[in-house]
Amino acid sequence: MHNRKRLVCPVACAGSLDNRIRRWLQDPQKILAPYVKEGMKVLDLGCGPGFFTLTLARMVGETGKVFAADLQDEMLQKVKNRIQGTGFESRIILHRSESGSMGISERVDFVLLFYMVHEVSDKERLFNQIFSIVQPDGQVLMVEPPFFHVSRKTFKEEIAFAQEAGFTVAGRPNIFFSKSVVFRKG
Repeated sequence: MHNRKRLVCPVACAGSLDNRIRRWLQDPQKILAPYVKEGMKVLDLGCGPGFFTLTLARMVGETGKVFAADLQDEMLQKVKNRIQGTGFESRIILHRSESGSMGISERVDFVLLFYMVHEVSDKERLFNQIFSIVQPDGQVLMVEPPFFHVSRKTFKEEIAFAQEAGFTVAGRPNIFFSKSVVFRKG
C-alpha cells in the first residue's frame, strides 16, 4: 500500500516493535478483546514482525483465520519463524502486499491498522480497498503514533478518508501513547 519505500518502518526496527515493555504498555489481548471473537476472519495489515498476529490467532481460535499482511518479505519471515511449531500455521495466512494494493480479496470481520496508515501514500485507495473486504457490521481499529509522528490534523484527515469510503466512527478507545479510532461498516 506504499508508493515510497522510505516511509515504511525498516526491518532493522523490528525488535523495537515487539518487546516485553511494549507488551506491558500496549497489551495486545486488552487492545483487541472488544473486537475479536472466536471464529472470526481478521486482517492484520502491516503486521510487521507479528506483535499482534499470534494474539489474534489465539483469539479467533481453531475455526478462525488471521491474514498477516506486510510489504516486506523480511517482516513476514519473522512472523513465519514465530509461528513455526506453535500450531498456528493453519490459522495464520502470510501475505505479501504490493505497493499500491493490499492484494487481499477474502472477506473479513475485523481489520487491524496499527501504526501503519501514516506510511501509506494513497489513503483514499487504502480505505476503499478495506471497505470492499470488510463484512457488514465489521470493524476496523486504526491506531496511529502520537503527535511527533502523526499530527492531530493528519489523524483527522485519515478518519475523513475512512468515512469517505463508507465507514462510520464507532468509538475512540484509549490506547497508550496513541491516537485511535474504531470504524464500523454498516
